[in-house]
Amino acid sequence: MEHQKNFDRKPAEEFVEKLVKLNRTAKTVKGGRRMSFSALTVVGDRKGRIGYGFGKANDVTEAIRKSLEKARESLVKLPMKNGTIPHDIIGKYKSSEVLLKPACPGTGIIAGGPVRAVLDAAGITDVISKSQGSRTSVNVVRATFDAVSKLMDARTVAQNRGKTLKDMWG
Repeated sequence: MEHQKNFDRKPAEEFVEKLVKLNRTAKTVKGGRRMSFSALTVVGDRKGRIGYGFGKANDVTEAIRKSLEKARESLVKLPMKNGTIPHDIIGKYKSSEVLLKPACPGTGIIAGGPVRAVLDAAGITDVISKSQGSRTSVNVVRATFDAVSKLMDARTVAQNRGKTLKDMWG
């Protein structure tokens, strides 16, 4: 019998999936220790759409699958300009703070673990970042997404001010 592939599923739209943090927790019960896993993942299409997800399960693969599912549901659009971000921005979540600064072409992504994963999945090629305060991976990722959600492109700024792009940039 010929093996039939599952074509019913819609394509994953060429998303890049990155595992940011995998954590094992142990709960002590009468019979010993019961292990549980939590996974933090980031997905992106390298064209400006990114999302993150956090999943928990008793099995590693199940935790990762859950987090990827949630990440695909929470996609947001990131305004990009020549492979970098349009302007400086600070994102905050609880006690984590992430500063993102645009950089000239050839700089690369100068960022630590979780921030690098988010920006790389988004398709950003040149940016400078500084993570301050709490270094907890989940909080740093959420602070980065807070910064990304505050970013505005030139067209949005012009519309908010009631001007055209030509009026603003001459």
